[in-house]
Amino acid sequence: MNILLWIVQVLLAAMFLLAGGTKLYYSAEQMAAMGPPNQIHLPGLFMKFIGVCEILGAFGLILPGLLRIRRQLTPLAALGLLIIMIGAIVVSILGPGVGTALPALVSALLCVFVFYGRRSWLTGA
Repeated sequence: MNILLWIVQVLLAAMFLLAGGTKLYYSAEQMAAMGPPNQIHLPGLFMKFIGVCEILGAFGLILPGLLRIRRQLTPLAALGLLIIMIGAIVVSILGPGVGTALPALVSALLCVFVFYGRRSWLTGA
């Protein structure tokens, strides 16, 4: 189970690093041009904030367990990323539709899996 959790954590971290880096690199206009025409447009500064949160969450999924320092941050990072993914699901359903929400739903379920699997780290066990 530990190996499967690490695999999921690394994949999620890579995905959130890419997504967060994209939000920080591109301007709000470029991001809007890349999306579907009926997407909900969020303020540029809010998108930058989400990008920073995704990058920090990605580090939180990997570094505490890897360095064995403050390991309780890993399930908290998964929980924070889950909150971001819930927002992504809602915005996707309200905008382009249910089909575009499926990747965010899968990511959210993987965040739940990491949180559940690493919940023992919250108590320091």
